[in-house]
Amino acid sequence: MSGYIIRMNAEIISIGTELTSGKNLDTNTRWLSQQLAAVGIPTTYHTTVADDLSANVGVFRTAIQRATLVLATGGLGPTLDDLTRGVIAEVAGVSLVEDTASLEIIRGMFEGRFRTMPERNRQQAMFPVGSVILPNAIGTAPGVWMDIGGCLVVAMPGVPREMMAMYHGEVLPRLRALGHGGRVLIERKLNLFGLGESHVEEQLGDMTRRGAKPEVGITASDATISLRILTEGANEVEALAAAAPVEAAIRAKLGNFIFSTGDTTLHEAVMELLKARHATVATAESLTAGLVAHRLSQVPGVSAHLLGGIVAYTDEVKVNLLDVPQAMIATHTAVSEEVARAMAEGVRRKFGSTFGLATTGYAGPDGGTDGTPVGTAYIAVAQASGTDVQKLAWFGNRTEVQSRTAKSLLNRLRLHLIGAI
Repeated sequence: MSGYIIRMNAEIISIGTELTSGKNLDTNTRWLSQQLAAVGIPTTYHTTVADDLSANVGVFRTAIQRATLVLATGGLGPTLDDLTRGVIAEVAGVSLVEDTASLEIIRGMFEGRFRTMPERNRQQAMFPVGSVILPNAIGTAPGVWMDIGGCLVVAMPGVPREMMAMYHGEVLPRLRALGHGGRVLIERKLNLFGLGESHVEEQLGDMTRRGAKPEVGITASDATISLRILTEGANEVEALAAAAPVEAAIRAKLGNFIFSTGDTTLHEAVMELLKARHATVATAESLTAGLVAHRLSQVPGVSAHLLGGIVAYTDEVKVNLLDVPQAMIATHTAVSEEVARAMAEGVRRKFGSTFGLATTGYAGPDGGTDGTPVGTAYIAVAQASGTDVQKLAWFGNRTEVQSRTAKSLLNRLRLHLIGAI
């Protein structure tokens, strides 16, 4: 293993006021990070900068001090706000010169469309002295490849299609020729539900410490925890083999809290289990107002397993469509274990499904009582063998309470499907 490869790190710079203003979404950075990881080059920094000369100069100067590879996208067009060539020249301390061959290629692209090249496009043929020109096979903006103080700086077009073609056709082959990208960086992702981020880290102990090899990172999003095992190898098989014992140790500690790997969502994991069991579900949703059914419906093939659902937001719907006794609601209120149980059992009877699912609760910001505050929810899973009800307590806004309750119910169904409950 080359020590140079281990030390190599990348910074990706996305250039454009349309990105910093929020008008356009930057998809180039994510794509490039994934491409670099696939060849063993970790990305350490993402930077987005507006079309401002001094800001760009500052960003590039910082990047070449902290990275050995800088990939920039954007700012190579013909307009006045396309500054990248000049910025690279200024940071390198050299001038820009016109490349006749590039100019003729650009002129020829216009002539091929029976158009005259605008004079402004001439600037796309200007390059920093000492740089290598990267041809653009499908656009008018050539790229730039230049060593600045031991840091390799590569500028590519901001148009995703052109950037991707240039990366695969020009940049990656050059990186490989220099001995970079000779290894594979693999991320093995495990997804969990039902534990908090700090609790997960406590369970894993030293596995998540800084500097641990393989590296294990934790991220949280809407109550879902993702563990990322990062390993390196000469090829994918070797990298995955390095991750295997760490994954086994994590599974031994966290067990059934893990619901999937990779990008498989909780509702996708549940649908896979429903298909394997040839099981069906029906939903009765008060608090979540159809969100559970909606998430299941996002998975292809759901029609064979999701029979239907009832949004039972009012007491009248609970009574008339789900057969919840009016006296039960009067005694226990609509937000109670008893009503959640009756809703799940009622919707299962109505649809003849394997499982009946129900939610009820206070999403906020109004509602709730002294004994049952906003954020309280009940979820229920009914099946032939009985009904399981769980009480939940959430902090957060209305959307968060609804989303996390829906996830909790799907996860509860998952645990029943795998026999963990």
